[in-house]
Amino acid sequence: MAPWTPTTYNPDDFANRRHIGPSPAEMEAMLKVVGANTLETLIEQTVPASIRQEKPLDWPALSEAALLQRMREVAERNRVMTSLIGQGYYGTVTPPAIQRNILENPAWYTAYTPYQPEIAQGRLEALLNYQTMVSDLTGLPVANASLLDEATAAAEAMAMAQRVARSKSKVFFVSENLHPQTISVIETRAEPLGIEIVRGAPEELDPTTVFGAIFQYPGTFGHIRDLTEECAALHAAGAVAIVATDLLALCVLKEPGAMGADIAVGSAQRFGVPMGYGGPHAGFMSCRDEMKRAMPGRIVGVSIDAKGNKAYRLSLQTREQHIRREKATSNVCTAQALLAVMASFYAVFHGPVGLKAIAQRVHLNAVTLANALRAAGAEVEPEAFFDTVTVRVGVGQQGIMAAARHRGINLRKVGRDRVGISVDETTDAGVIARVLDAFGVTDAAEAASAPAIPEALIRESDYLTHPVFHMNRAESEMMRYMRRLSDRDLALDRAMIPLGSCTMKLNAAAEMMPITWPEFGALHPFAPEDQAAGYHEVFADLTAKLCEITGYEAFSLQPNSGAQGEYAGLLTIAAYHRSRGEDRDICLIPVSAHGTNPASAQMCGMKVVVVKSAPNGDIDLEDFADKAAKAGDKLAAVMITYPSTHGVFEDTVREVCQITHDHGGQVYIDGANMNALVGLVKPGEIGGDVSHLNLHKTFAIPHGGGGPGMGPIGVKSHLAPFLPSDPRTGDLGAVSAAPWGSASILLISWAYCLMMGGEGLTQATRVAILNANYIASRLAGAFPVLFMGNRGRVAHECILDMRPFQAHGVTVDDIAKRLIDNGFHAPTMSWPVAGTLMVEPTESETKAEIDRLITAFLAIRAEITEIAEGRISAEASPLRHAPHTVEDLVADWDREYSREQGCFPPGAFRVDKYWPPVGRVDNAYGDRNLVCTCPPVEDYAEAAE
Repeated sequence: MAPWTPTTYNPDDFANRRHIGPSPAEMEAMLKVVGANTLETLIEQTVPASIRQEKPLDWPALSEAALLQRMREVAERNRVMTSLIGQGYYGTVTPPAIQRNILENPAWYTAYTPYQPEIAQGRLEALLNYQTMVSDLTGLPVANASLLDEATAAAEAMAMAQRVARSKSKVFFVSENLHPQTISVIETRAEPLGIEIVRGAPEELDPTTVFGAIFQYPGTFGHIRDLTEECAALHAAGAVAIVATDLLALCVLKEPGAMGADIAVGSAQRFGVPMGYGGPHAGFMSCRDEMKRAMPGRIVGVSIDAKGNKAYRLSLQTREQHIRREKATSNVCTAQALLAVMASFYAVFHGPVGLKAIAQRVHLNAVTLANALRAAGAEVEPEAFFDTVTVRVGVGQQGIMAAARHRGINLRKVGRDRVGISVDETTDAGVIARVLDAFGVTDAAEAASAPAIPEALIRESDYLTHPVFHMNRAESEMMRYMRRLSDRDLALDRAMIPLGSCTMKLNAAAEMMPITWPEFGALHPFAPEDQAAGYHEVFADLTAKLCEITGYEAFSLQPNSGAQGEYAGLLTIAAYHRSRGEDRDICLIPVSAHGTNPASAQMCGMKVVVVKSAPNGDIDLEDFADKAAKAGDKLAAVMITYPSTHGVFEDTVREVCQITHDHGGQVYIDGANMNALVGLVKPGEIGGDVSHLNLHKTFAIPHGGGGPGMGPIGVKSHLAPFLPSDPRTGDLGAVSAAPWGSASILLISWAYCLMMGGEGLTQATRVAILNANYIASRLAGAFPVLFMGNRGRVAHECILDMRPFQAHGVTVDDIAKRLIDNGFHAPTMSWPVAGTLMVEPTESETKAEIDRLITAFLAIRAEITEIAEGRISAEASPLRHAPHTVEDLVADWDREYSREQGCFPPGAFRVDKYWPPVGRVDNAYGDRNLVCTCPPVEDYAEAAE
């Protein structure tokens, strides 16, 4: 009988068996290729000893089962009530088909921003549907593919208005009927730009004194009014009219475009997206056609591919911050693509008839409630409303709100003597009865049949007329439509996405599951905090762990994107300098910095001074010292990325920080490359004063096809008093609509930290560095690796130089598109150096998948050699014709290479081959012929002929 030998294998070890890709044996083989005896030896050769942290991260790891049990315990500490608080957040019903097939589907949530349109046609179509929905409902012809939230959209609209207005005023009018959190974020944005905010009632507006004005419709307390006269008066004065509005209300109310509005903004949250204690939700913006080039964010447009077939793409990218840099009017880098997709499918799922029915039901429930309260003698305002009323209750305010809470209802405290009530899609007769009971009204409410909307404000125009909103809504058909679109895309559930600086790592199922639990999803962000004890336990523990990881003493979880984290961090620095009576406004930024860095500095009222890079990619220390000295007592900050944007640990980082501090400046360390630091280096210990962390990179929140993101900022203790303020208080400094930003997705990062444990997080960093060095070592003979550290090592990413091949007519675009044929998303193109590819494998990729990528690159190099040796021209090569579609495969073949070579290159799967739905997309055509709403169905028919 064989002896019983206990195994040391632990199947519940999440970090080493689920999250980290290479097995111990594979790591050993990779280390041999790299030329290091052990993983620790490689780290010693890569990370300067002078910056290594002394104390390891040491909290224990949980298994997936233990994590889910812990999450259940925390969820139970939240108390889910019926929140009728409104203020931009409403109960909604997520159709199960959308929850399961979009929100919980890795084909949708693990995709990257659709910068490679050929492999993103599915989500681009869904986002085009979203833009069409927003454009139709607001009555304005151009919409973008989403912004971070309603308050951010409003602040962006203000900045956009100043850019396009004929008026040279520096004054912006804000209606007192705006949601308070929106006013707070607008005022934060205005202050460093020197914009004066004037608040008042709409009738108090003097249009000759302002460059723009924003109104809420319906107002935060329920009022609806026709804004046609205000819009006309603003236009006569050369100013811009902005309307913050509600998509569901616009299914029955006259649309802003019909009133003459120039820009409309708002949130698509109530289109099937859970409140999630604040987010994530898709903010929206639409505008008049002549303003489209000033619009921030991404715009999906329609173009053609190499065969003339219709194809979608991101349009007008020359507007974006990474191109405009310090001349940018916005630093928007992350959208809310996944949430916009959900909202668009909600509109497809219900269609215009279904949406109108929901809106009418919501409105009549509000009228029923108002009528019953008035019949009982209550003073209810306003006379005309959509879903929100305000009841004057005098000294009884506190008692009525407490009585409502006793009945499971949250109402809104308005001033000292009023209570606000906003009904929503989930409101029914039982909820109305409980509300009335809290007011002491026990008679049954009679269901209203007549609206409380003036005839002049009832919508007359059609909307959602495109056939996509009129498809058969049988669930079988809806399910197939979602599947068809996802099949057109390449996401992490199909293949590695080796994007440098984007960290496309595993988004584990166990980390994702809790976000759809109602205990987390159904909480209103302004509900009493004692109802969110579970959330606050998460915030406290996640903050403590992030402080331990970074070496900072305090965190704000409010910023809901990486770019917003940069903005919040620089605002924090600026507020600190002001508190000391110092007028500092110069920000030093290396030429290699993220494009959002100079854009963020500009938004904070800082002057950008660019610092040169040395030939090896490091910051030019001499140039830096010289410019810091010239700035002197005007030096506010330096923004650096560490490890550098070139994928190298710079030895001089402490010197850069010391020079900055010597001149009284603060050091902002961009957290984009934190995946190379966790467990090894603490930015707060090497000289950083503030950093943002891209939780959607390093801490496992999925990219969602271009959002959601989260960008919390960590600071040293001296900056803690100046962190973003609570948007509910109205204090200057709020950067998001909700106090804790997109709170529900913080659960993902917390779960990641808990299951990895301190040791697992550190091992992930080591393996990310190993995987990158393995790729660099394997490809070094075929492609120049542009930057390496002093000991010949890269950090967690490497830059492959494609510029030498331009002499043979091969462009970086050709190589990127050819990788699609191999079944890969291209690495980051032409950034930070034009004509290069920046590759980041992350720790989650197995050796087999990394080897498949290397095989693909080597096959492409062989095809370049064929061109260089004159055996085929670049124009006739598979590189120029890439990517190859099924249509190419079955069409007559007259090319100088075989079908086999074109369609099944090395690295590509044969049985599970990914076929792009379109050929190479013509970018220039799409910008010349901008179409950014669903084109007429005849256009598709013409393209197919």
